[in-house]
Amino acid sequence: MDAPSARTQLQAQLRPRAVRVDSITDLVGDTPLLRLHRIERDCPGVELWAKAEFTNPAGSVKDRAALRIVREGLRSGQLRPGVRLLDSTSGNTGIAYAMVGAALGVPITLVMPENVSVPRKQVSAAYGVEIVYSSPFEGSDGAIVLAKQLAAEQPDRYWYADQYSNPNNPLAHYHGTGAEIWAQTAGRVTHFVTGIGTSGTVIGTSRRLHELGPQVRCLGLQPDDAMHGLEGMKHLPSSIVPKIYDEAALDGMIWMPTDEGWDMAERLAHEEGLMVGHSSGGNVAGAVRVARTLIAEGRGGVVVTVLCDRGDRYFLPLKWERHYLW
Repeated sequence: MDAPSARTQLQAQLRPRAVRVDSITDLVGDTPLLRLHRIERDCPGVELWAKAEFTNPAGSVKDRAALRIVREGLRSGQLRPGVRLLDSTSGNTGIAYAMVGAALGVPITLVMPENVSVPRKQVSAAYGVEIVYSSPFEGSDGAIVLAKQLAAEQPDRYWYADQYSNPNNPLAHYHGTGAEIWAQTAGRVTHFVTGIGTSGTVIGTSRRLHELGPQVRCLGLQPDDAMHGLEGMKHLPSSIVPKIYDEAALDGMIWMPTDEGWDMAERLAHEEGLMVGHSSGGNVAGAVRVARTLIAEGRGGVVVTVLCDRGDRYFLPLKWERHYLW
């Protein structure tokens, strides 16, 4: 076989993500779309697909928003030398900021509830960020309040990125996630459903999908109780509603019990080999609900959701020790 033919065959065998990049930030986005064949058994005739956002370099869907927010902060001059990016987070955005900040040379300060999962605290700290803890009794809303207070008290030290109000959060998904889903399904997507945290993912993706295919139905998903266990999701009736949230971008809402989301997360591990977090379990459970409704109506469909992060982020304990066992 001549050399050109060998190279051609090799290129054909290479997976799309087997690329060479200049920075770890170049690996953000363009995540795979996975078919959930075994979960589909619950809804024959409907295709279930999930965006594998845990393949982003810092391990979650929040890499997208964090990267765009930091880049736009640098471009606009708001993130100037000597100023730290400050934001509140329940975990994943903080880890994403930490990774992006380390890669781009931007100092990061994170405000997070003291009771977020220990692995999230430890992973964020491993990147060298400054962490300020807010009250464990006030959840993500308490972290927002404290971050705003710090920014007001020390305006020369901090630039408050405010992921809950920053338009670059949904824009990251408008330009990225939504366009990717449309391309990866060859325009066949009929329904998109995902949970609401900051709301950036669901709002930005839904806006883009509605533009590309006005017939696509986009649904948000919330915990059905204020005292829920779907970490990273917001129960809007009992929370500070993010300024970027736009109800008009959605075609409906699904209310998800904690147990249903946790049960689906276990099924994804056992049946699909996907070790993902409980918010991902809730998202897939929501997609199954949509699929079952389609079946009851005698219709098929292509339902897409989001696998937000890896499940090991929730394991206890997780500690990076400076010693080795051989």
